[in-house]
Amino acid sequence: MTLGPLMVDVAGTALTAEDREVLAHPLVGSVILFTRNYQDPQQLTELVAAIRAVRTPALLVAVDHEGGRVQRFRPGFTLLPALRRIGLLYDQDADAGLQLARDHGWLMAAELLACGIDFSFAPCVDLDYGLSEVIGDRALHANPAAVAALGVAYMHGMRDAGMVATAKHFPGHGAVVADSHLALPVDRRELADLAGDLQPYRLLIENGLPAVMVAHVLFPAIDTLPASFSRHWVKGLLRGELGFRGTVFTDDLSMLGAAGVGDIVERSRLALDAGCDVLPVCNDRAQVEHLLDGLKVGADPALHLRLARLRGRSQYDRGQLYAAGDWARCRAALERCTAPPELQLGENT
Repeated sequence: MTLGPLMVDVAGTALTAEDREVLAHPLVGSVILFTRNYQDPQQLTELVAAIRAVRTPALLVAVDHEGGRVQRFRPGFTLLPALRRIGLLYDQDADAGLQLARDHGWLMAAELLACGIDFSFAPCVDLDYGLSEVIGDRALHANPAAVAALGVAYMHGMRDAGMVATAKHFPGHGAVVADSHLALPVDRRELADLAGDLQPYRLLIENGLPAVMVAHVLFPAIDTLPASFSRHWVKGLLRGELGFRGTVFTDDLSMLGAAGVGDIVERSRLALDAGCDVLPVCNDRAQVEHLLDGLKVGADPALHLRLARLRGRSQYDRGQLYAAGDWARCRAALERCTAPPELQLGENT
């Protein structure tokens, strides 16, 4: 059995009989975990092992674990700062900002890998236009060149730890107000006006970016379909012009930003036709079951190879990680970046 294109979730901190039945379906190839799936590192390690044991080859296991507002596992993990903190340091000292990006990526990845997680959907390389609340401080910077440089450093940190990076949300979610979880955002700019949003992807792809997540954002000047369902964006621009050869994820197909193109089966068909590889469907088991019954796709050896490249390569178990010098050094660097500045009082204050 090969790995299929669907990414699904599970109910709680241990697998149920229904979870096992879903995970055994040949259309499923990966699992995404959330806060409800987590108690502590030991429980997480056991849950991941149980997911892997369902079938061969083992399903991939992923999580959204960027830091700041988007960190699914907290007790027992380092509390990671939002990526904006990295950009703020970069403005003060570019070399220090690049090193912090690499340290953040390494620490995030190393702690997840020690529990068996294959990859995290990071980094977010949307530009900070000051418009999108759902992006907000998840953005590294407003300057495209800064985001590109910091994104590459972050990706290298993840790679040093043994984890692939997934840049998101292609081609850009920072210039729209609407949250694609709740509505379809519309960006009315022409393609030429998106050069800055695409700049980080160009540099990341030149440096071997393994995966991209495509946004549910509509660019009506470019296509009548949102980017996640658009052959123009995925096959034409991402894989064609930019030369991307890695794995393409849609954003969660159960989000309301995806609902306008049809039911869950039609969404999946359109995304696959556009050139997407992996279709996350989260927090809606009824939709997953409908998709397992209604979506018909053949085996895709190329997809299986791309997915195999996403498997994590942990260098440490948890005990070894906590004893590692890099772990202590990276934690100290992140703590310094989040510490309030020292108050220095002059003699005449």
